[in-house]
Amino acid sequence: MTQARFRVGNLELLVMSDGSFYLDAGAVFGVVPRERWEPYAGPIDNHHRLALGTNCVALRSQGKAILIETGVGEKSMRKDATPLEEGSLLTELEAGFGRPENIDVVMNSHLHGDHCGWNTRYVDGKLVPTFPNAEYLIQRAEWEAATHPNERTRATYLAENLTPVAESGRLRLLDGETKVTDEVTIVPTVGHSEGHASVVITSGGEMAIYIGDMVQQAVQLERTAWVAAFDVLPLMSMEAKKRLVEKAIQEKALLICVHLSFPGAGHMTRTPDGYKKWVPA
Repeated sequence: MTQARFRVGNLELLVMSDGSFYLDAGAVFGVVPRERWEPYAGPIDNHHRLALGTNCVALRSQGKAILIETGVGEKSMRKDATPLEEGSLLTELEAGFGRPENIDVVMNSHLHGDHCGWNTRYVDGKLVPTFPNAEYLIQRAEWEAATHPNERTRATYLAENLTPVAESGRLRLLDGETKVTDEVTIVPTVGHSEGHASVVITSGGEMAIYIGDMVQQAVQLERTAWVAAFDVLPLMSMEAKKRLVEKAIQEKALLICVHLSFPGAGHMTRTPDGYKKWVPA
């Protein structure tokens, strides 16, 4: 079982893993030369790949059972992503939180296949929403990008993760910042994708931010210009990251990063000489 719990004021956050997978290290660091990023990257396999996590979060807020991100899932992305360690989010969720039927809200930071794979699953040979009683919350800009992919994005926007949700009537499209409860707010952080969003959680004067795919390695939080080749709007990604890091430092927020090694949680601080520094929780 791969779970970790964090307190944010009166709330308990359950971080769960849907396994880990390999991704090309050069693509993760984009235009940054290998000699610059390699000391920070950790182990690289014989195919020049890094291991990335799939950290998802569940919490209860004001009577709502909320799931943030649904991992890789059990369908085609599981094969395409070259799994290093298989995961089962549903098993993790049921053991630590409850059955899929008990979830009231599902949020995806964006709709790439490694972030929304468990949005749907096969039941009796038919694709259906995994969380049948949940409202699925997606930024409208992200839904448009996902349902009208181009040559670059079509490999990661998979209709099997999307269409059954829309057909079920459980989809709610958002236009910008949206309060889910008084303690949970979805905030656009555009850059990695056209409708990427993060989730800000506040309670008892404390804050946590689920930052989605804004970074894939901790050093990318410390270095603004280090953005992945996957980011479709890299300049906007840099600006979103700068704002988020400053907010995290000011508020002493717990950051939860989907692709860092489990549980992907930590804080941003400043060193005595003013540099930004990631400190794992």
